[in-house]
Amino acid sequence: MTEEFLQMTASKESMSELESSMASIIRVFHKYSGHKCKLRKAELKALINNEMSHFIMKIHENETLDELFADLDQNGDLEIDFKEFITLISMVTSACHELFIPKHQNN
Repeated sequence: MTEEFLQMTASKESMSELESSMASIIRVFHKYSGHKCKLRKAELKALINNEMSHFIMKIHENETLDELFADLDQNGDLEIDFKEFITLISMVTSACHELFIPKHQNN
């Protein structure tokens, strides 16, 4: 990670809620991808099962993982880079959006 990023995350009190959330997404990605900054299938499965289990059902079937991985791996390099990972985050966030709409706005 760059020194600037480390300094930015160190001063969390100055970050907005959205910025803090974005930094969390970046940290979680790097927690599972390590220094290579790419996720293999097993790492993607662990990330989803450990970090997204309230929004996505845990992946037990290899066929499910294979389909999701193929959909995300836009460049066909058999790894998920950060941009491809963000596609997953945006899809899940969009799908779960209605769960968080205040009840008075549904009328």
